[in-house]
Amino acid sequence: NIQITTIITGEGNMAYSGKVNIQQAIDDSPFSRFHWVIIVLGFLVLAIDGFDTAAMGYIAPTLSADWGIKKQDLGPVLSAALLGLSFGALLAGPISDRMGRKRVLVFSCLFFGLASLGTAYAQTLNMLTFWRFLTGLGLGAAMPNAITLVSEFAPKRCRSMAINTMYCGFPLGAAGGGVISSWLIPNYGWHSVLLAGAIAPLALTVLLVLFLPESVKYLVHRGKGVAQVKRIAQRFISGSLEQVTQFYLDEDRVTVKKGSVAQLFSMPWLPGTLMLWMTYFMGLVIYYVLLSWMPTLMLGMGYPLAESAWLTSLFTFGGTAGILLAGWLMDRWEAHKVVSLGFILTMLFALALGFEHNHIILFGALIFLMGITMNGAQSGLQTLAATFYPTHCRATGIAWMQGVGRFGGVAGTMMSAQLLSLQWQADSILMFLSLPALVAAAATIYKLQRYKPHALTVA
Repeated sequence: NIQITTIITGEGNMAYSGKVNIQQAIDDSPFSRFHWVIIVLGFLVLAIDGFDTAAMGYIAPTLSADWGIKKQDLGPVLSAALLGLSFGALLAGPISDRMGRKRVLVFSCLFFGLASLGTAYAQTLNMLTFWRFLTGLGLGAAMPNAITLVSEFAPKRCRSMAINTMYCGFPLGAAGGGVISSWLIPNYGWHSVLLAGAIAPLALTVLLVLFLPESVKYLVHRGKGVAQVKRIAQRFISGSLEQVTQFYLDEDRVTVKKGSVAQLFSMPWLPGTLMLWMTYFMGLVIYYVLLSWMPTLMLGMGYPLAESAWLTSLFTFGGTAGILLAGWLMDRWEAHKVVSLGFILTMLFALALGFEHNHIILFGALIFLMGITMNGAQSGLQTLAATFYPTHCRATGIAWMQGVGRFGGVAGTMMSAQLLSLQWQADSILMFLSLPALVAAAATIYKLQRYKPHALTVA
């Protein structure tokens, strides 16, 4: 029988002894500077990810003119990066569950920094495509591991908010990339944008090595020494751990002992896995249609270029607010309901955008609100995955959800181009986005009903 023993000292502090549930100790701990360090480091990883993901879009016009190629010739370059993101996530998850979150995150950050350096000095379109694929591999591995680390250190009462605060780094990095690029390109050329995207992760790699701890839940699950876990846990647990003889996880007593990938496809996890994949895929269909084609759609509705850029930026600004709002709500309400409601509202806003686009103020307000609901719902899927899978396959679960979902981004980008070639009007394309939003909402609701009441003991 496993027992937890705690002692209240004369100073009112809690002291642990005997066998201690590490998840319970995490949940009881105060939210401290230690947690903020992890969130900030994860935020920087995702900000660099967002910057690099959007970088090619910023440099494409100058690159095309410099090399004397058509913009559509850069299609393979953009596709290579998306494919690299997908494969990077699929490969990194199982490796992280076996070798550790910190090791994989540090290596992936170093890897995509060096690949970005290679991209900056590419001399041909084929070499540019090759280096962008390698950059995507590193980026695809980084995000799920950063999310996994934050989720495993954050107390349950504020886990969603912690994850989503870190996740804000991605849209802010993409938006900040536009500001930085607008200054770098005229002064130093398009190479300078890629160099900035290489120097930043290489510098961040040093910070990760110095300040990022390994997940204590991972260490406990892998049976690492008690002393090693104590050394990290004492940095965020206010009570004494001197008398602790063993750490354990409740989930280890109920989890089927299978490999991390096999676990995703075994019962009772399989239906939830498929629903997470479907939801993330559909969400990225919507996201990449809007991210890649919104300025073009705005022009098709009769708005001039300056107003199209302004309207598009409202989606990004709304997204940052939506991510934070979703995190706050998910810590106070059923997380699945928050995500499904976000997609339902996204569906309604997509329909409204198709009907109402003649009044710029109202149209801009609808875009801003859709940015809130769409990005809030999509970011919430990170928490749903992190709380659905047990420790030994959590990184794999998050990474594979993202890896499969990235193909939704490819599908969304290709679908928009095909619909435009078929002479679809911009308002019809926006209304069409209500369909993937509806599917995403239905998949989330199905997952909630399938696992209610909760039959899986994970934290």
